[in-house]
Amino acid sequence: MSRRHDAIQAVLARQGHRPEMLLQILREAQEAEGWIARDGLAHIAQALGLTLAEVEGVSSFYRFLHRRPVGRYRVLFSDNITDHMLGAPALMAQLCALLGVKPGELSRNGLVSVAHTSCTGLCDQGPAALVNHRHVLTRLDAGRVAHMAELIRAQVPVSQWPAAWFEVHDNVRRADVLLGTPFEPGSALRAALALGADGVMDELKRSALRGRGGAGYVAGAKWTACRETPADIRYVVCNADEGEPGTFKDRVLLASHADLVFEGMTAAALAVGARQGLVYLRGEYSWLLEPLRALLQRRRDAGLLGSAVCGSGALAFDIDIHVGAGAYVCGEESSLLESLEGRRAYPRHRPPFPAESGYLGRPTVVNNVETFAAVSHILLRGGAWWAGIGTPRSTGTKIHSVSGDCERPGLYEYPYGTRVAQILQDCGAHDTQAVQVGGAAGVCLAAPEFVRRLAYEDVPTTGAFMVFDRSRDMFEVARNFAHFFEHESCGFCTPCRVGTALVARRMDKLAAGHGSRVDLDVLLELDGLMHVATHCGLGATACNPLRDTIAKFRPAYEKRLKSLHFEPAFDLDAELSVARRMTSRDDAAAHLGTLP
Repeated sequence: MSRRHDAIQAVLARQGHRPEMLLQILREAQEAEGWIARDGLAHIAQALGLTLAEVEGVSSFYRFLHRRPVGRYRVLFSDNITDHMLGAPALMAQLCALLGVKPGELSRNGLVSVAHTSCTGLCDQGPAALVNHRHVLTRLDAGRVAHMAELIRAQVPVSQWPAAWFEVHDNVRRADVLLGTPFEPGSALRAALALGADGVMDELKRSALRGRGGAGYVAGAKWTACRETPADIRYVVCNADEGEPGTFKDRVLLASHADLVFEGMTAAALAVGARQGLVYLRGEYSWLLEPLRALLQRRRDAGLLGSAVCGSGALAFDIDIHVGAGAYVCGEESSLLESLEGRRAYPRHRPPFPAESGYLGRPTVVNNVETFAAVSHILLRGGAWWAGIGTPRSTGTKIHSVSGDCERPGLYEYPYGTRVAQILQDCGAHDTQAVQVGGAAGVCLAAPEFVRRLAYEDVPTTGAFMVFDRSRDMFEVARNFAHFFEHESCGFCTPCRVGTALVARRMDKLAAGHGSRVDLDVLLELDGLMHVATHCGLGATACNPLRDTIAKFRPAYEKRLKSLHFEPAFDLDAELSVARRMTSRDDAAAHLGTLP
């Protein structure tokens, strides 16, 4: 116990005993043993001046934090629909059988646990898995899984497993401005300093750049609000919590184009008057942490970060990286800020908006990875140039993460306004019946809609583009998304916490062969309720795939309807089976008896 407390004390010292660093402290404190005992949580609480309830509340919120042993080898298979289509459930079952462990449970010898996790951001090279939350496995197959079981039984360190298993490819299939233009580190910063803060703001507004994270809020308006809010301290935050199923563009930008992102953040700091930047890196991308930290240090050494950026006294700025711990809701900017401050990631009430009161109550610019990368190119070539690409309301290019039933999954960058059919043709999709645009919370398009354009004027998108051919059951696609939202609900508001569970259970009832038309009516009622009653936008969009698939692929639901009238999923006879044994009643209809 003393060694454990000494290790925790070292983590606390490294993080400056700051309560807002609680999530980072918990992540680092559990690295040695893979979990944190209650006495460790109590030690952290006392050191930070927090209650044990507060610390336990945070530790229980995030999936990658554990308060009980989870195995020295923790293997998490991606549960995204595209991994399912590639055979992930069978591979997980194979590993469990070989190791003699049940899904979600710890093996008797404490060596291994195997479970699901949400999308790992590796949809273009699945089936994928995470090991101990920091090692990624790609392109899994039966042979690799069998070999993995042998290595785990022999207790071979993960770092000594075959290197090919950990290979992550960028898979850039079509590059345009962001992915295909050579970039010299420091060039965008020199352009920004030449323009000055006002000039940077002018070019950003001229570009009409909209945020690439989903909501599409105009970046210039957000930066202006932050700049004009009176404050002595401001922050710039990069949202790298790319948790929307089917999205992996930010992964590639961070792996191969991070200079673009960091220079966009630094230019934002110049424009709004910030001195500190924070990158919130999703827990599933923790394998990128050390390369990104090394790049930041190289930028400091080159004078591109620090007390005098590019040797100028006009700009002092540095960037730190915080790592999440498995929570989809952190993609919502106010939830992300709560997590950055070391709390449960519950969405905040707005107003005030983050640009007015964000990180630690200070004005904060929050944009995502792709947005900051675009800023760097805008500074080099001008806002008018960017505005001339795409459409009037959707300027510039957009990176699409293409996966599913196609010959060439990967990243495709196009000007806004490109038709869905063009992407399907380019990625080698055939006999396509549906495309899920924008991830699980996006929109499902049927074949007659493939002429539509990807732009805010028509079909907005976060960048996910999942392809389903006619061999796929769209009911099962929607059911997978329903379970995803149930699993990822933050639990803050009742409509989302209960509603997502009710939707998932109702979909399971249909899948089990107990469906009726009443169930479809109830599902649509739940959709309507959640759309207007949930606390944040994530809950409001949870039923999007359900609504779209019922409307566009209704036969996939109707073939599961066994009755025109209500059919219960609750089996009273089965529930009373224990009571019958206790009373020596063995007749199946005992509960139907009448009193004398």
